[in-house]
Amino acid sequence: MRKYPNPMNPCVVGVDVLDRSLDNQGRLHSHRLLSTEWGLPSIVKAILGTSRTLTYIEEHSVVDPVEKKMELCSTNITLTNLVSVDERLVYTPHPENPEKTVLTQEAIITVKGISLSSYLESLMANTISSNARKGRDALEWVISKLNTELEELKSTREGIKPAMAAASTEK
Repeated sequence: MRKYPNPMNPCVVGVDVLDRSLDNQGRLHSHRLLSTEWGLPSIVKAILGTSRTLTYIEEHSVVDPVEKKMELCSTNITLTNLVSVDERLVYTPHPENPEKTVLTQEAIITVKGISLSSYLESLMANTISSNARKGRDALEWVISKLNTELEELKSTREGIKPAMAAASTEK
């Protein structure tokens, strides 16, 4: 999947695919490492006691083409002594309108051993919620980009056929 980089979520600065495979049901399983650069407000850096803004996230995804379902589960692997975020996103077809997609999002945020932890948890929950729309927009951007590439490939293939036919008749 080529969700990152995208213009809707510039904080993701790198993606490494650690493993990718198809299971016997035709589902695509991916395990990725995301590198993210968060421009944390100064007050949050002070509360966390860190100036570090480069963080890493482990993501597992399953794309099921038969069910037309995609599930992403992610967790931070940086700053886990201060905060843990476990997020699950599930994209499924709308039950009444297959042209629409339903996004179900769950996140568990735990801030550890820091004063104002409920403030930080609330701040992070709001950020995750606002990023859900960006994520949907990003997927639509990826689909549009893939459709454009597909059309370009089709037109290239159509242009090659006459050239190949002409070359074979010249022999």
